[in-house]
Amino acid sequence: MLTAVQDFLAIYYPWIKAFHVMSVLAWMAGLFYLPRLFVYHVEGLKKQGITAGSEMDLLFQHQERLLLKAIMNPAMISAWSFGLCLVLIPGVVDWTMAWSWVKAASVIGMTWFHHWLGLRRKDFVNGRNTRSGKTYRMMNELPTLFMVLIVIAVIVKF
Repeated sequence: MLTAVQDFLAIYYPWIKAFHVMSVLAWMAGLFYLPRLFVYHVEGLKKQGITAGSEMDLLFQHQERLLLKAIMNPAMISAWSFGLCLVLIPGVVDWTMAWSWVKAASVIGMTWFHHWLGLRRKDFVNGRNTRSGKTYRMMNELPTLFMVLIVIAVIVKF
């Protein structure tokens, strides 16, 4: 049974890889943009002296929810799905080499960050955000670090 699945996946390898890359690009765009929206949200409310529940607050919440639910969640799920399909194709991943473990750890880190952002969005919705724009700016660097690790690992294959 597994061999039949692997054969099927191997036939469609270029398509699976293409959809994996597209999914990762969409996911990364969201991982870069959502923390930036949080910076604008925190600093915009602070600068304007506006409180939770205002029109501006609700507009930010709406944008953040759409980005997370309509773009980031489906992109993460499809990136994982196509990535796991690639892992099942014999010869694509060599688990004896460090690069595959670096990529796997980085993808898990990106997934953790994705969920951390989802929790922070809930903080805004519930009027409980305690983090500053500076915190969100610093956290915004994590996806870049993961991207660098993943790209170097996959391309260089150290």
